[in-house]
Amino acid sequence: MEAPTGFFELGVPARIDDGLAACGFAQPFSIQTEAIPVAITGKDVCGRAKTGSGKTLAFGVPMLSRITDKAEPSRPLGLVLVPTRELAVQVAEVLEPVAHHAGMRVLPVYGGASRHHQVDELAKGVEIVIATPLRLIDLIKSNEVSLDDMQIVTLDEADRMADDGFTPQVEWILRHCGSRNQTMLFSATLDGDVGHLIRHYQTDPVTVAIDEATDTVGTMHHLFLAVHHMDKDKVIGSIAKSFPKVLVFCQTKRNCDRVARNLEELGVDAGPLHGDMQQSARERILRKFAEGKLSVLVATDVAARGIDIDDIGAVIHYEPAKDVKDYLHRSGRTARAGRDGWAVTMVEYNQHTQMRILQRGMRLPTEKPIEVFSNDTRLLHLPEFETD
Repeated sequence: MEAPTGFFELGVPARIDDGLAACGFAQPFSIQTEAIPVAITGKDVCGRAKTGSGKTLAFGVPMLSRITDKAEPSRPLGLVLVPTRELAVQVAEVLEPVAHHAGMRVLPVYGGASRHHQVDELAKGVEIVIATPLRLIDLIKSNEVSLDDMQIVTLDEADRMADDGFTPQVEWILRHCGSRNQTMLFSATLDGDVGHLIRHYQTDPVTVAIDEATDTVGTMHHLFLAVHHMDKDKVIGSIAKSFPKVLVFCQTKRNCDRVARNLEELGVDAGPLHGDMQQSARERILRKFAEGKLSVLVATDVAARGIDIDDIGAVIHYEPAKDVKDYLHRSGRTARAGRDGWAVTMVEYNQHTQMRILQRGMRLPTEKPIEVFSNDTRLLHLPEFETD
């Protein structure tokens, strides 16, 4: 038996705490300290927390703790709904080893992967399913999974599910979980469609909120660089030399492939991530990036929606984001888990107006972009831009 972790003091049973210790989770983050003691009593929880704040364990540990029955074939007892297949995989990767230690099973269920395999695994009995809405509805309608035994449901990144138009599907699923006795919801915002879900599908929820910039989210530095379009890839290559992981956003799939290829030719370990790639290839490249075997990931907005990877030192916008919401979605992949991060926007001569709109929308100083060429030594140490 492992020595108790900081989670044990929050009321986590020994069988789950042992798994947390074995997986290297020693001390809870703030959102976990706030949410776990409430959720473990069975109360509904409404959590406001950004990606990267540690919310997977904030809902996963109470679910594993409170589910003590064994699941019947194709009748899971816990459900986590997520907006993207990438997030389904990542949540499962965090919870599966802890669950396995306690003799429980966790299964990600999402489109783009073998439906047959998912059905076979469900038939073996799975305590907690982590699912995207459309694949789960497909399996319910074909009677390959039943939610009749469902005890606990968690909506993760509820705001992004709403943004992507999934609110009707989420409500349909919740109506099919009539036996659930606990509903948890985690989101960066709690208004709009998310507020509707809270009012209609939660009972007297306890709100836990982690918003302090000094807590688990580091300081984000915003940098706008005037770059000639023919020099962009070399600028990325220079910046990448000083960070273990850099995420580049492009507007189109074709651009992703081209930029990744150009970076490879410059000797940078880079790879693309977009919707035209097979799911297995996407998972393989994400895993390489997460493990630090790939230093630059070049992605479209849609493909990167579910990326939840620490140690991304810089997010580079290949061109200015369409609006503030997109800019923040993209840039939020850095400056996490207490570390500083850089959001770098490359601006061409005809994109200054779009850049100023972004700066004003985020209440940043509306300054001209800093003109650079790829041989500028400041690119190797970005803080130098702030001292000039």
